[in-house]
Parts: sequence; structure tokens; C-alpha cells
Amino acid sequence: MAAAGALSEAAARLGRAVATAPQARLESVRALTGLFREAQPREMAEESMFRNLLEILMSTSSEIEQVCKDSCGSVDLHTCLLLIAECFRCLRNACVECAKNQNVMRNLGLISTSVHLIKLLHGIQIKEELLLTALRCSLQFLGNVAAGNGDSQNSIWKCAFPDLFLTCLAYDDQKIVTYCCMVLFNCLNSEKVRELLDPGNLTLTLHVLKVYKEQLETEWSFLIVTDHLLKCPELVEALYAKLSNQERVTLLELMMAKVSEKNPVTSEEMNVFMRHANFLAGCFQEKCEAVLKLTSAADAEDEEALVTIRLLDVLCEMTSNNRQLEHLQALPGLLETAIDTLRLTHLAGKQAVNIFTATHVMTGLEEISHPAVGFKSHLIRLIGNLCYKNKENQDKVYELDGIPLILDNCSIDDNNPCILYKRILIIEYDSQEEDACQSYSFEILTVDLLINWFCECLNLIGMTLFVNQWAVYAIRNLTEQNERNQELIAQMEEKGLADNSALESMGLEIEKRDDKLILRSVRKKPS
Repeated sequence: MAAAGALSEAAARLGRAVATAPQARLESVRALTGLFREAQPREMAEESMFRNLLEILMSTSSEIEQVCKDSCGSVDLHTCLLLIAECFRCLRNACVECAKNQNVMRNLGLISTSVHLIKLLHGIQIKEELLLTALRCSLQFLGNVAAGNGDSQNSIWKCAFPDLFLTCLAYDDQKIVTYCCMVLFNCLNSEKVRELLDPGNLTLTLHVLKVYKEQLETEWSFLIVTDHLLKCPELVEALYAKLSNQERVTLLELMMAKVSEKNPVTSEEMNVFMRHANFLAGCFQEKCEAVLKLTSAADAEDEEALVTIRLLDVLCEMTSNNRQLEHLQALPGLLETAIDTLRLTHLAGKQAVNIFTATHVMTGLEEISHPAVGFKSHLIRLIGNLCYKNKENQDKVYELDGIPLILDNCSIDDNNPCILYKRILIIEYDSQEEDACQSYSFEILTVDLLINWFCECLNLIGMTLFVNQWAVYAIRNLTEQNERNQELIAQMEEKGLADNSALESMGLEIEKRDDKLILRSVRKKPS
């Protein structure tokens, strides 16, 4: 009853103030704004209240238009801007979780009036915080009146698309940009997203991507891309063609975020992901050799190469999903391209010292900042995943001499953290603790057991930080139920011990005794 009485009194006061001076109107609107913070007054609000607010907005709009025309000194622009901001605060509050009020406002024409007023305020050539506040509140109102209300969304779209969105997204005010993104997000659906395919409207998607790139804390721009734009493969392809390499990296990072989500997906969403997979695989196959530019220190930030790296990242993540993996496994040329690129980068690293050259200094991971770090590792991950339970691809890697290539990359490498020893039969590990000794013995019968043992013994000696698990699992996937690939590895000739310097830097040493390789800690000699 108290709320009803307060609302009735505030409504009567507003009705009396409509034809009064701006300051009196401002106080009456403020009273309603406070009441509409609560759900009960919102539900009890009558149409007459919103009609009075509309009248105040329209009369104030006329006063501002008069100022713009002849700089009339009789109009207090300061108070007008305060009044407009307060009216929009009031309408914004009244919309919260109240479809009844949303519908009343739309039917009264408050949406079209608001859009007109926003355009008017944008045209005022003054730099005042009050002007920015009025614009922010107006966009907040449009965002709230659109929330969960299809008819209001359509009304805003009809009035605001694309000009108002383009204007506000380009504003030099982060809050205005953020609230504009909120309105755009609330209005978009699959039908409206397809309207963005029109060449004249594609500019809007470019603006959204630019907002995300420059203002990473703007969650609404992130959601516009991941929840709406990425659901239209045709739009993604059209947008990608228009982007600079820097912008492509940003788009691929957003795609990576979407692909990495663990939420269940519908068959329709999976079909979209497969369309994306086709497109990204084609882009990777076309531009993969660009990464070789990174062999030059002068080209360490080459943008086309960075795009190639991000393309590989997304493709790797896509192969982590079984349904997407099956689709990618069947794509013509992708596996061959991955093997060819691994061969080229591996060769480049041997021919000269560069980012693709294996290093053994065991640098802390936080010290490695080159964009190509891990690129060969990710190529091996992609190859391994494409061969998972796929006999045709396993055989294809064999025929392309890919198995020796992968094994040749299995060494301790700061640039692609990895280690893999072949033909180890028994290992003993001595604890560094004085008077304490632990031994671990394993008899290796098959390649599969070798790889499983390898992972286990590395855990025992605490070396998991330096293991490129993708190389281990790539070999596993290549040899699973494939006797020819297993025999190839088993028949490899023993060449002796590799360089021990990397192990020694970790306080470990390895020696051969008969058919044993002994890995132990290096005890410090007493000084």
C-alpha cells in the first residue's frame, strides 16, 4: 500500500510538472526514477506516466533544436541535458524485467523518439560531461527496452540500423561504445545477422571487431561476435576477406574462444563449426609457408605469419572435438600440408640458427615470448590428432616419411618443449636425498607400452614440464593398431647416446649398460 501511495503521488506530481519549468520537471522525474528501482512500482506503473515522460522528452528535444538553430539564450542547455538524462534513467529502470512497460513504451513511440533524440544530441557541438551522460542513459534505455522483447528489438532495428550503431560505436567514449554494443547484442538474431552480409552493412561488423580489439574489457563486443556473428559462416568468410592481418588474428582469437567452449552443441551448431573448419583449413593450406618468414629476426612480428600461427591454433583445438575431428580427418590436403610445413620449419631450423632451431638451455617458460614458440609442437599435435583411430591417415603419414620427421623433432627444445627416448628397456632413478635411493624398472614389450611407460617415468622423475606431450601422443596415434608403423619404429637403428648437456643442466645424467639406459641424479661432489 505504501508503494502504491508513493507511486500515485509521484505520478500526479509528474502530470502537473509537464507544462512547468525544466527544473520542476527534473525533480518530479527523479522521484519516479527512484521508485522504479523496485519491482512492485514497475508493475503498477500506468500508461499515463510514460505518456508524460514522452511529452517531456519531446518538448525538451524541441528546446535543444532551437538552441542548435539560433543559439537562443533563453534556453538553459545545462538543465535540458540533466532532464533528458533523468527521463532516460526513469524509463531504463521501468523496463527492467517488465514486458508490460516495454510494450507500452514501444506503442507510445518512445523508441523512435529516443533514437531521434540520440541523433540530435550527437549533433551538438559541445564537449560536456552532461551530454555524454544523456547519451549513455539513452542507450541504456534502448538496451533494457529490447531485452527479451522481440517486438521492441525489431522497432529499434528499424529506427537505428545501421546509422545509429555506426555513430555510437565510433564514439570517443568507452561507456557509450559499451552501451551501444549492449543494444546491438540484444537486437541481433539469425535473421538480422544475415542482413550484415550486405556489403554496405559489413562495416558494422568491422566496427564491432575494432571495438573488441581496442577495448578488450568490453564484454558485449565479445558476445556479439561469439554468440551471433560466428553463427553465420558466410558472414565470417566475407568479413575475413575484408580484414587486415592484425584484425584476422583478433577474429581467430575469438573463434578460438568459441571453439574452446565445453558447452553441448546442437547439430545445427556443429554444422556451423564444420563450415568454419573447411574455411580455416583452406586458409591454412594457402598461407602456411608464411610462417617461414619468422626465421629472420627482422620479421619476428610478421603479421601474415602470425595469422598462420593462429589458424593452426584453432585447427588444433577443433580436432579436440570428436565430431569436428572426424570432419577434419577427411579434409583433402590438410594432413599433407601439416607434414610439409613441419618438414620445412624443421629444415629451416637446421640450416641456420633461428626460432625453429632446437635449443637446450631450459629457459623458464615465462621467458619465451616469440610468437612462433610451440609452432612445430602444434603441427605435431595436429598430425597426431588427424591420425587418431584413422588407418588411412596413419598410412598417409608413413608414405610421406612423416614418422621419422616427428621422431627427429623429439628432443629437449626450449622453443618446442619436448623429449622422447627410443628403445629404453630399464631405467633406475636415484633420489638426490642423502642415504635414500629409489629404483624403477620397466620391461618394454611393444611400442604402445613404451610410450605409456615413457609418460609414467617422466612423472616419476618430475620432468613433465619439459615434455611435448603432443609428440608422444602423435606416435601413439600413428602406431595404434598399425603394425607397419610399429615395425618402422622398432627397426630403427640404435645410434648411441644423444648429447647429454640438456639433462646435465637439470642435474641428471644418462649412461648405457648392456641393454639398459640408466637415468640418475648427479650428486654434487663435496667441496
